[in-house]
Amino acid sequence: MTRALRFATTYPATTIGAVLFAIVAAAALLAPWAAPFDPNDQNIIDRLQPPGGDYLFGTDSFGRDVLSRILWGARVSLLVAVTSIAAAIAVGGTIGMVSGYLGGQFDLLVMQTMDVLLSFPSLILGLIVAALLGPDLINLVFAIALTAIAPFARIARAPVLSLKERAFIEAGRALGFSHTRILFVHVLPNILSEVLVMGSLWMATAVRTEASLSFIGAGTPPIIPSWGNIMAEGRALWQVKPFIVFFPAAFLSVTVLAVNLLGDGLRDALDPRMAKGL
Repeated sequence: MTRALRFATTYPATTIGAVLFAIVAAAALLAPWAAPFDPNDQNIIDRLQPPGGDYLFGTDSFGRDVLSRILWGARVSLLVAVTSIAAAIAVGGTIGMVSGYLGGQFDLLVMQTMDVLLSFPSLILGLIVAALLGPDLINLVFAIALTAIAPFARIARAPVLSLKERAFIEAGRALGFSHTRILFVHVLPNILSEVLVMGSLWMATAVRTEASLSFIGAGTPPIIPSWGNIMAEGRALWQVKPFIVFFPAAFLSVTVLAVNLLGDGLRDALDPRMAKGL
């Protein structure tokens, strides 16, 4: 507790990020109980109601409660972001670790393939995959994960190139340890902190990508509320009913800010030079 408090006072921006992210995560987890209405319940009589009264954030053009849709949309955004980045860490990290460990022509071929993936902007690559597979939650996770595999392969490969020459790895080979044991028991713990920091920072990119793909109709289906398709439904009324776009955009911005602050704090916490005085 003492170290945690000292870290909080040393890095107040990280503490703010943690608090903001905790609020968003709590809103997502408690959406079934916190949402005042069903997110898909249409009430044409109350359509386009301004914020206030029974509808704290107003209603959209179908009479659906904007607050309820935002809370349920938080579940979708965080679920897609966490799942896609976890998949990218597992696949990309393994590819980079094996490639760096084996080296040679295999490493050259793998890294050239990763360079091809890196040549596409993440949003464009995600759009291509989502457009080919169709708007679906699983397809969206796959599309976002594919865009993040190459960066994680790169970040995992770099430290392995030096680690495989260290004495404790050579000792493992001399003792007859299998390559699998060396990779996952001795190499992986030494690169995990760098991969996790990268994962926390890419979480913000995943949230933005999900919202962007949903906004243009290539993400979640319209029946599933997400911050992106809520803003897409309200863009035609932006000038007369700006609250339909403003509130989900505000939640999206706060979430991205919180994740970025958390990522920076995690990087500082795992850097022995930065955390020396904690």
